[in-house]
Amino acid sequence: MSDGLNESAGSGRVGQVKEVTSLANPIVKDIKALSQKKTRDETKTFLAEGLKLVIDASELGWTLRYLIYSKAAKGKPHVEKIAARSVAHGGMVLEVSEKVMASITRKDNPQMVAGVFDQRWKALKNVSLGEGETWVALDRVRDPGNLGTIIRTADAAGASGVMLIGDSTDPFAMETVRATMGSIFALPLVKTTVPEFLAWKAQAGINLVATHLAGAKDYRTVDYKRRPVVVLMGNEQSGLPEELASKADSLARIPQAGLADSLNLAIATGVMLFEARRHLLTLDDV
Repeated sequence: MSDGLNESAGSGRVGQVKEVTSLANPIVKDIKALSQKKTRDETKTFLAEGLKLVIDASELGWTLRYLIYSKAAKGKPHVEKIAARSVAHGGMVLEVSEKVMASITRKDNPQMVAGVFDQRWKALKNVSLGEGETWVALDRVRDPGNLGTIIRTADAAGASGVMLIGDSTDPFAMETVRATMGSIFALPLVKTTVPEFLAWKAQAGINLVATHLAGAKDYRTVDYKRRPVVVLMGNEQSGLPEELASKADSLARIPQAGLADSLNLAIATGVMLFEARRHLLTLDDV
């Protein structure tokens, strides 16, 4: 692997612009390798596709290591602006051929713009919930699309962050980032273990509301107002282990009709989140 992805942007150096037409270019190879978790873990970087996502990230203070755009995007005002900002902050701008762009982004709908960013994680010990705040905690979430949709939904509901407990799928995988529709840049992410989470819960002053098949309460009857809330959701296949469920302040269940015996995790999380924040959400006066 070349040194590029391991070299921090924004370290006082001025960025540069390169034209790349070869699939054999080492930087292109490194960027393509970000489809693998091993590479993302080693470089602590990830790839995001699409001009809107790249602009949103930049406006939220995320530094671009690499901005990649196809020749077809050259000269477009938004692209030129983000390229100038990237160079000013020490990032590298790659103007690439359509063939190279298609090899980097999704095959079925290649984007004209993509960006490589540093991963960000928030330490659990630094998470402190204030009045009216809500977080989501996910136990061993395995499906990248589910996780991306949950991050997007948490952002839409006004939640403050997402905690990943145990062996969870990578939030910085391309499929997950894609499913967040940019919300990956708006919400802090925490990675933790069951013992760490329970130790934090014991002193955090929160209301831990967990969904459980043995839930004694209709989720609509839970008191979400008296303390900041963490909505705890279980693994797609096995649900919540007793170790976590037993420490919840409320076990909740979503009533269902019909033949389906369970809801998709992302859907169930959305239902819980919007109920937990119902008293805080209003339609803007337009």
